[in-house]
Amino acid sequence: MDRAPGLSVRLKLTLSYAGFLMVAGALLLAAVWVFLLRYVPDRAMLINPDDRPTDGVFPIRSALLEVFAPRAAAVLAFLLVFGLVGGWLLAGRMLAPLTRITEATRLATDGSLSHRIQLPGREDEFRELADAFDAMLTRLEAHDAEQRRFAANASHELRTPLAISKALLDVARTDPDHDTGELVDRLHAVNTRAIDLTEALLLLSRANQRSFTREPVDLSLVAEEATETLLPLAEKHGVTIETDGDITPTRGSQPLLLQLTTNLVQNAIVHNLPEQGTVWVTTAVGPNSAVLTVENTGDPLTPQQVSTLTEPFQRGTERVRTDHAGVGLGLAIVKTITGVHDGTLTLTPRPAGGLRITVELPAN
Repeated sequence: MDRAPGLSVRLKLTLSYAGFLMVAGALLLAAVWVFLLRYVPDRAMLINPDDRPTDGVFPIRSALLEVFAPRAAAVLAFLLVFGLVGGWLLAGRMLAPLTRITEATRLATDGSLSHRIQLPGREDEFRELADAFDAMLTRLEAHDAEQRRFAANASHELRTPLAISKALLDVARTDPDHDTGELVDRLHAVNTRAIDLTEALLLLSRANQRSFTREPVDLSLVAEEATETLLPLAEKHGVTIETDGDITPTRGSQPLLLQLTTNLVQNAIVHNLPEQGTVWVTTAVGPNSAVLTVENTGDPLTPQQVSTLTEPFQRGTERVRTDHAGVGLGLAIVKTITGVHDGTLTLTPRPAGGLRITVELPAN
């Protein structure tokens, strides 16, 4: 926004300090003058040396005014100069933190998100603002780094199926006698993976925009629908799904919450024990929340591994099954959908192996 030039805040504060000091001084001098008038008569008789009054009258008030007025003017002039100099110094000292905050804002605007104000001293309004700004810069820096990693990983993930397709087509072109059936099957698998990845990226983008209508949703019904859909996958992997929970109302997008639950259950099925694994899907009502918990058996996980699982394209090598590796966006989508529903996502490694994921959403 283009703005017309104006006075600086420091100059405005200086003029305010000086003006207030001048008004206070003038009121004080006026009070002194009124106080003197109460006890000083207007005129007085002149007394001769032998203590006898004469016919002359001396105007006391007018004489007092002649003495008081120049001195009052000198005091006001001193107060004006003192107020301007002292106000300028005081305003500069008071606004010094704001100067540091402004400089940090300019650096952030230029793209430097690593700079921090770190304003010293005890807590006050300026330090509260500086701490809030530092916290915002920390979040922006982390988000920027995450977006850079996401862009690089997405480019790599999208490039891989395209490169494989190009290699297969080059082989077919140089070797006309190659089995076309096998080539078509491999191209179909590669193309399917590219489509799944693109759809996951689009879903992630749409969820981030918060462009959905909030409506009452029962998480227990959503969990039931997701588990029924994934029963064939669970049977294929030899995994048993156990569900439990009463009516669990919340507000949000039913399709997005279904996608969230489906991703969690699918993740729990695929990354499980080689055989006789178990997935527990439960819903519960908290004091002010609706809670969905998906828990599965599996290999032991460290807290360090768990902390990276919600980042896009982050797959723990111990958890990836060769027959259903996915596109690496399942839990990233879960994290995004939870965030746009103002919920919290908690991942905890189970002591016996496997993972417990808890989604806590605002109650309806």
